[in-house]
Amino acid sequence: MTLLDTITEKVTLNKRINFKEGLFLMENADLHTLANLADKKRQMLHPEPVVTFVVDRNINYTNICVAKCKFCAFHKSEGEAGGYIISKETLKEKIEETVSLGGTQILLQGGMHPSLNIDYYTDLLKFIKGVSPVHIHGFSPPEIAHIAQGSLKSITWVIEKLMDSGLDSIPGGGAEILVDRVRKQISPNKCSAEQWIDVMETAHGLGLKTTATMMFGHIEKAEDIIEHLMKIRNLQAKTGGFTAFIPWTFQPENTMINVITATPAKYLKVLALSRIILDNIKNIQASWVTQGDKIAQIALFFGANDLGSTMIEENVVAAAGVKFRLPQKEMERIIDSAGYKPVQRDCFYNQL
Repeated sequence: MTLLDTITEKVTLNKRINFKEGLFLMENADLHTLANLADKKRQMLHPEPVVTFVVDRNINYTNICVAKCKFCAFHKSEGEAGGYIISKETLKEKIEETVSLGGTQILLQGGMHPSLNIDYYTDLLKFIKGVSPVHIHGFSPPEIAHIAQGSLKSITWVIEKLMDSGLDSIPGGGAEILVDRVRKQISPNKCSAEQWIDVMETAHGLGLKTTATMMFGHIEKAEDIIEHLMKIRNLQAKTGGFTAFIPWTFQPENTMINVITATPAKYLKVLALSRIILDNIKNIQASWVTQGDKIAQIALFFGANDLGSTMIEENVVAAAGVKFRLPQKEMERIIDSAGYKPVQRDCFYNQL
């Protein structure tokens, strides 16, 4: 029996694969094999022919950021032309428009601003809830770690303050690759891999659900991708707090990392591996924002069961020159034409 035969048997019997087996698949398995294994795993978790999506909007409250990650085309320094902190008037307009379009949540994220304190963030949340009871999916782990550092308070204290002010769940941004050797090169001013995990573990312990992400296709190696997936799987085994995993490819245009954009084949390979390895995270989301609608459709046969958000607005990936748009009707059409039933959901994957 070859190692591939052993892995295939394990996946078919719904048994967990280890680091060595995951790395073997990454380096040796062809796309057809990976699609077959990932689809098997997807069918075990989601036997019904349904693909979900959420109607929401990305609101970036500021683009002023001290992290200055090499992969980011969105950030500005304090005082630099084009830097902003969102006004309450603009914020109110964006929320009201989102709700009028059937939106059920706001993805609220921003730069690591050097001058904003905890009162700004709590006021921001209370203001949004005053406009609408919309679900706030906000503040990635690097933002929370940054707020804690600036406040000289614990992660627990910060998250409790944010929850008291209206925070409903936390997005998985800022994970990039959860290997510090990589992080030190591409985002040296951002929280460490251990701090990212700590924020998520703390949030889960306080009853907040979160998502997890991975940005690949820059300087990472195959084993870094597998290590990242193992760290996510291990934390999920401890807490059960992740609702979904979203892998997406680095977009190099307008950034300080000079690499060729990862191919759709690389994206589909990593997506399939995510579904195979993360056997304890129910939902895998396809990234149509970086891949476009055709590859997102193919992703549904590589383990994805969710197409994420219709994204009424998106600015960060757009700053890197990628501007795919997908209105709700078009989202429903591509799901339907792939042979699945499109179903709108909320942040916790309850079907609406």
